[in-house]
Amino acid sequence: MSNLSRMRDAVIAARAALARMREQIGATERELEAERRQLMDAERRGRLAGEIGDQETVTVAQHFAAKHANRVSVLERKLGAQRDELALAEHELADMTEQLKTAERNRGAAEAADRVAAAQAGMGPVDAEDERLKSRLDRAAREAAAEQQLEALKQKLGKRGRP
Repeated sequence: MSNLSRMRDAVIAARAALARMREQIGATERELEAERRQLMDAERRGRLAGEIGDQETVTVAQHFAAKHANRVSVLERKLGAQRDELALAEHELADMTEQLKTAERNRGAAEAADRVAAAQAGMGPVDAEDERLKSRLDRAAREAAAEQQLEALKQKLGKRGRP
């Protein structure tokens, strides 16, 4: 399996993981909403029982309200952590996707250079790494020649400008 294939598989797996994370966040949000409703119900029951002087029901309602308040607090922290984890995973997926795109672009250019070199030499495929090295050396030589020409022009123009 090529590196690009492994990279593509990793991106696909990361996308699937993001979908699962979003589903888990949705489940936590629903659980949190249900827990908040139960907290409000327990608090309401405690107030109503207090209004009619039913101390036993007030005590039970306070117990359940405290239990639901603790659960709400835990679920809020859990939801925050899940959202942070999702943001991190989305950032990592964006990085992976960009790396894959770059690798695919570079692969196309390297393969094209290999085909051109092989056609020019009348041979079969060449080592891609050797071809990239040759391409870099050729480019460096062209840049050095251009730099020399620029220096020569600057000197020539500098001499003409002087009296």
